[in-house]
Amino acid sequence: MRLAAAILGCAVFLTSTSAALAGNASRIIRFDQLLGWENDNQDAALATFLKSCKDINGPEWKPLCKLAASHPNGKTFFETFFVPVVVRPENNALFTGYFEPDLNGSLYKVGKYQYPIYMKPKDLKPKDPNLTRAAIDNGALEHKGLEIAYIDDPVEAYYLHIQGSGRIKLTNGNIIRVGYAGENGHVYRSAAREMVRNGQISQQIASIGGIRNWVRKNPEAGKKALQFNASYVFFRRIEVSTTDTGPQGALDRPITALRSIAVDPKFTQMGAPVWIEKGGANPMRRLMIAQDVGSAIKGPQRADIFFGSGDAAGTLAGKTNNGGRMVVLLPITIANRLVHGG
Repeated sequence: MRLAAAILGCAVFLTSTSAALAGNASRIIRFDQLLGWENDNQDAALATFLKSCKDINGPEWKPLCKLAASHPNGKTFFETFFVPVVVRPENNALFTGYFEPDLNGSLYKVGKYQYPIYMKPKDLKPKDPNLTRAAIDNGALEHKGLEIAYIDDPVEAYYLHIQGSGRIKLTNGNIIRVGYAGENGHVYRSAAREMVRNGQISQQIASIGGIRNWVRKNPEAGKKALQFNASYVFFRRIEVSTTDTGPQGALDRPITALRSIAVDPKFTQMGAPVWIEKGGANPMRRLMIAQDVGSAIKGPQRADIFFGSGDAAGTLAGKTNNGGRMVVLLPITIANRLVHGG
């Protein structure tokens, strides 16, 4: 499961990465050892890098951010001031995908709009037994003024929790964006996997569309199936200048389709450039920027690729589950200290 923004924890993420990597196997390689490096558009990666560069803590990063703002060539910039570092090179990478869904909603509970999207309660207690998904579905937060909007489909609302952000088109034509604000603290369990295990759906249709169709045909059983996942996500309304701007990631900056990834900040510096070599039917070789986090994104060779917004992006994200390699680009002094202890 990918949750879009752990904003309150960013300061910890930005300062703890090097310490977490101390003593772990890391290896410096050359740029000509990056598969496909010569064919990528590093200018696009540089533009994405600049969106969150100033949020990176550390004396080595500040001058690089100033240089990046005026540098005319992305490829030259990265090759001049960074070195590629493979963290835990003995580990195979795992790449998955996520997206920002588009949903239909209303500011009022009326007609088909029956499934609320809630703000985080001020008095929220971790793992409160009275605020499981089932309890909230059954009205535990009603009449508290926490509703941001009501969605027209329970499965779409459920997957909004998994993606962590979304755009909601209201009945008056306006579009609002919501982003991750917190969760109830209960352990995430995959409802889709449980439905497959119970024989309710097959592995072949364990997608948003397949589950949506099954729940529509079996509303009561579907409700209980989704409630197998006791984890529940709360949202906040996000104001953006245009609806085509990407959702906000863990650095509280807009992320970019096919240039932003979610990583494990214990191993990958938030805001750092990361070269990915994803295998599978649709291989991907490109420079990404670590601008997001996810509760299921754990380990040094783990990344979740942001595919963008809408159904097409969701289809691509849902098909992504591939191996490969991650290579972090680090400032030369940091890389030498990490690898050689200097």
